[in-house]
This record gives sequence, structure tokens and C-alpha cells, in this order.
Amino acid sequence: MKKRLTRRTHVMLQASRRLFPELQGKVITVGYTRAHLGSALIPRDIEAELTIRLKVRKLSYNTIGHELTHLVQGLSHLDFSEIGERIPSGEKQCDIWTLARSELFCDEAPTYLKLPPVIRANWPQYARSVRTLCIVAIEKRVTFRLYISWLEEQIHQLARQRLEKFDKAVQMQLFF
Repeated sequence: MKKRLTRRTHVMLQASRRLFPELQGKVITVGYTRAHLGSALIPRDIEAELTIRLKVRKLSYNTIGHELTHLVQGLSHLDFSEIGERIPSGEKQCDIWTLARSELFCDEAPTYLKLPPVIRANWPQYARSVRTLCIVAIEKRVTFRLYISWLEEQIHQLARQRLEKFDKAVQMQLFF
């Protein structure tokens, strides 16, 4: 099979992988997909081959981080002692843990979290605030089972707060 890993993709993978100490020393096979932004083959045993598939044309750090987080999710369910913190299964959980891991993964809005259209359309302006909320949600998870609902509600409030500030701003007047 012809190697089609672009220099850009290689650089992005290396930068992302450094943020996953749980995967150090593990071989990860990187494949390509045209169907989705990316996918990960969740390991079913500790010796299983780790594989992610990425759509290289529209590749973002968020997508790479999301797929690597899926691998950590799978490994944490197999051997808790080796991986450390157990990441709960699920796509929304994966989005939350990916954003919380590093600002690097905030280059694109998450796919599975419910985001108001204004936040999705203006993601760079909201990314840091949403990441902070994800970190708080993970901390809240210890004692509050509905942390995802809480997080999504906080994100909606964030959008409303910004809209209220915009409404209170001085409106431009046109003179005829």
C-alpha cells in the first residue's frame, strides 16, 4: 500500500501524540477514511493493535485528539492500573475529555456536544471558555452524575450571556 501521510498530517499526529502519555510505547496504526472525519478501533484486549483512521483533507487537531481519546477510553476499561484515570465510554464524553486535555485540541468545535449555532459559528471566540467548562465538568463528575447535562446547559448560558452583551452594546444609527 502506498504511504499517503502528508507532512502536515505527520506533524499534527506527533504534536497530538505527545499529549497522550498513556499511549507512550504503544504502536498506533494510522489509516485513512473518506466516510467520516475519523474513527478509532477500540481495543478489546490489552495486546490488541491500536488503529485510528483519519480524513486527511479536513484534518484538525480536535479530530486527532478525539480519536486518540477513544483509544485511551478503550485501554482504560481494560487495564485501569496501566492507564490511570478511567475515561467513561461515549462520544460526548470523548469530546469533553479531548477539549479538557489541551488547548491544542480547541482548533475546531467538537462534533458531539450540543452547541448553540452561535458558538459553533464563532468557535475561536468561545473555545477557551468551553474548554474551561469541560475541565469543571470533569471535576463535577465525581459527585454529580448529570455532569454532561450541566455542561451543555452552561454552554447554552455562555451563548446567551454573550448575546446579551451584544444587545446592550450601542446600536449603530443611520441618518437619512
